[in-house]
Amino acid sequence: MDNSSLKINGVLFSAINAGIKNAQNSSANSNPKDQEKLDLSIVFFTPETETAAVFTQNVFCAAPVVVAKNHLNNSVRALIINSGNANAGTGLGSGSTGLNNAYQVCELVAKKLDIKAEEVLPFSTGVIGKPLPMQCFEGNIATLSNQLAADKLPQVAQAILTTDLIEKTCAKQFKVKGKTVSITGIAKGSGMIRPDMATMLSFIFTDVKATQNELQHCLTQAVNQSFNRITVDGDTSTNDACTLSATGTSGVDMADCVDEFQNALNEVSQTLAHKIIQDGEGATKFVEICVKGATTNKDCLEVAYTVAHSPLVKTALFASDANWGRILAAVGRANIADLKVDAVSIYLGEICLIKNGELNTNYTEEMGSAEMAKKEIVITIDIGNNSTSESVWTTDLSYDYIKINAEYRT
Repeated sequence: MDNSSLKINGVLFSAINAGIKNAQNSSANSNPKDQEKLDLSIVFFTPETETAAVFTQNVFCAAPVVVAKNHLNNSVRALIINSGNANAGTGLGSGSTGLNNAYQVCELVAKKLDIKAEEVLPFSTGVIGKPLPMQCFEGNIATLSNQLAADKLPQVAQAILTTDLIEKTCAKQFKVKGKTVSITGIAKGSGMIRPDMATMLSFIFTDVKATQNELQHCLTQAVNQSFNRITVDGDTSTNDACTLSATGTSGVDMADCVDEFQNALNEVSQTLAHKIIQDGEGATKFVEICVKGATTNKDCLEVAYTVAHSPLVKTALFASDANWGRILAAVGRANIADLKVDAVSIYLGEICLIKNGELNTNYTEEMGSAEMAKKEIVITIDIGNNSTSESVWTTDLSYDYIKINAEYRT
């Protein structure tokens, strides 16, 4: 993607290596590569910018989430984002260390940018249970503030990564009465992904003119059809967050393009969500599970997530094993009412495995294996005659997922 397409008038960016990732490890376990990785970013907005956000629903939400929620009630002028340390689980056994550090980070940013501390939203991702290495912030925020530029969003996209292998960016434009509206976004996430707005962060920027309420409405819709429909491992992070900031610099009012804007935002958020799945820890398959015909959309999602979270289904996907019995068993234990066996049909791509609760007589193992060998797989499950339909995107479960997470802190 051309980096110029990621620019949004009214937003400046900067990112550096502040040594946060390296500070989490003992000298014996420190990774030389961490000394080169970007891990601290600032995003600075023009004063007219409005910002909306959605956050994790995990009860043990991290200190920066608590602070960001509070500060969202004010005019938001800046974001401060660090990777390598989640600043989560740092409040109970250590007094209010986590909250104090999050507030102090906001104050450091505010002082350098000549704004108020409550106008700064903090975000953190990384290891849970360790206090922020404050020396990494105190010594580098001034440098970050002096390096702000309109073309550095790609560096921020890199700096927010943890176990991710690739940066995740997306940009979309559309025209309204001869004027161009731009939306651009970045995301991080690879494991601990099952957002209930997994460790997932996303920051989306636009130049449309909008109120915070308008942005919140659009963002909630977009998130529910994208980030809230992906899962790698079923774990919801303590730090999930997604923001949407609008500078108004395009001169186009939201009221004049609400449908076009929602469609473009949906496309950006879904693209970013799919990139998270494609970069899932150890993933070798990108899998869509589409459930149709349930009494309610909620029941469709219940069945889809039950299949997506089944270790037996996920390991069969990794092995390219057309073990349809595992899919059928997962559907059968989904927590929904009135599931009738003779209403269930299951497809791998266009191949029908189960028809009305029984093995399709035209199905062969060779046909199923050919579908399961693909890098992108669609599993469609019909469970009734209603017009409901929901999709969830997930991955297989590989040896590398176990290895990555077993060695995450070492």
